[in-house]
Amino acid sequence: MACIGYARVSTTDQDLDIQNARLKAAGCEIIRSETGSGASRKGRSELDTIMQFLHAGDELVVLRLDRLGRSTRDVLNLVHELDEKGASLRVLEPEVTTAGSMGQMVVTILGMVADLELKFIKDRQRAGIDAAKAEGVYKGRKKNVDDAEIRRRIAAGTTKAQVARDLNVSRMTVYRALEGQDAQLDSI
Repeated sequence: MACIGYARVSTTDQDLDIQNARLKAAGCEIIRSETGSGASRKGRSELDTIMQFLHAGDELVVLRLDRLGRSTRDVLNLVHELDEKGASLRVLEPEVTTAGSMGQMVVTILGMVADLELKFIKDRQRAGIDAAKAEGVYKGRKKNVDDAEIRRRIAAGTTKAQVARDLNVSRMTVYRALEGQDAQLDSI
């Protein structure tokens, strides 16, 4: 039976050390960690790797359930996948395991709480942005790429999709830069 730890933080300015130390103290021989949102399971390659290699009798350990995910559906799907493999989930805070039927019920409730907490976070963020906009303080995120660079590349004959790939921006960013150009021409 392998005891595998999973640690996750949402942003690069957060620290994984506490989670890793607690997982090691809980007996995890292997600990995989990553930085990424818990709102969805998508794009979390370390978690995917763990799920691929878990076998019957293995145990996935997380410090808190919200480190595994903030979507009730994702958490329940993970628990179901673990159950199908004959593996279990152990949460350290509060101490709960899916090895028994009562543990699965508790994990379901904790998953719902994590999901609700994510909604509260988004609501607070939206309220803060709205308040900043009302005060004229919020200007949005600083641009990574100059609109003039996008327009120069388009004028040189590069396709919009290629410009987006080359500059590592979305195609919508390219279209917005070009809309800005149209607005400037209309004002002349």
